[in-house]
Amino acid sequence: MKTGLRLAEEVPAGEESRLDTVFAALSDPVRRAILMRLDGSDLLVSELAAPFDISLQAVSRHIQVLVRAGLIEQHRTGRISRCSLVAGPIYSAAVWINRYSKYWQEQFDLLAMVLDDVGRKSKPKREPTRRARGRPSTRAGGRARSKLT
Repeated sequence: MKTGLRLAEEVPAGEESRLDTVFAALSDPVRRAILMRLDGSDLLVSELAAPFDISLQAVSRHIQVLVRAGLIEQHRTGRISRCSLVAGPIYSAAVWINRYSKYWQEQFDLLAMVLDDVGRKSKPKREPTRRARGRPSTRAGGRARSKLT
């Protein structure tokens, strides 16, 4: 079983730059929360900003980072700005991460084998015990059980 990490096929230069931008955008918890809020619905910037304890201007800056990464689209009608999720770049990031799952799986398989081996070695072999005839058995509390005749 090979355990050394080898790089998967090379990522094209343009795609690598796009992935860098996506991962940088995803690195902030506020931006990830914004993306989660946009899952399944388009929201106004003010609606996106409501649960955060930061200014509307700060939320707008986070939105711009997400727009530049291609993770959301912003549609403006006059002074109203509505945002929607774009899943394509997230999918590309997931595909890139998934390329390395085979290495994680190899490590998990190796760990499972080691734990199984350790488990087998640490279990003591117990001989089946037989109760002697004619002896009274004991219950909890150490008292002997007696037959009433």
